[in-house]
Amino acid sequence: MDLDNLIQQFQQKDTVAFEALYNMYAENICGVINVIVKDSERSQEICQDVFVKIWEKSDQYDTSKGRFFTWILNIARNAAIDEVRSKTHKNQKKNLPVDSLVGIFESGEDLNSKMDTIGLQSLLKGLKEKCILLIDMLYFKGYTQKEAAKELDTPIGTIKTRIRSCISNIRKNMA
Repeated sequence: MDLDNLIQQFQQKDTVAFEALYNMYAENICGVINVIVKDSERSQEICQDVFVKIWEKSDQYDTSKGRFFTWILNIARNAAIDEVRSKTHKNQKKNLPVDSLVGIFESGEDLNSKMDTIGLQSLLKGLKEKCILLIDMLYFKGYTQKEAAKELDTPIGTIKTRIRSCISNIRKNMA
């Protein structure tokens, strides 16, 4: 069966056509979503949601505006970007707080067994507590500068200046 007929049947809510289109495109769509989301399980869930969405909105596909795959791809890309921007995603992607890494270094644990922490000690060396807190909020917990300013009850300009200074210190430590 050719693709145009398959799409027409899909638009008429034919479940066999839907299944055929799913089998044709799901792997590629999930792959594109995973490139953006970087979580294979969540990518699978978003992919399922995308196919539910295209099923519900099948009448909105217009062959004169582009290929069917491109239509699905745009819906998937937008869903993946929405996921990455969501607070839930940011909370799931939280890393260890910076102060817990500092605690590892101060505890004298064998860092050779902790591949993820190699080199962090030298980068954090000499940073003030305010820097560690800001880096933790902005880079590990997903706060925006505005949110961090509100949380710390500090002017946004001060937050911006401090983070620039902190990053400058980290760059010096890298050299």
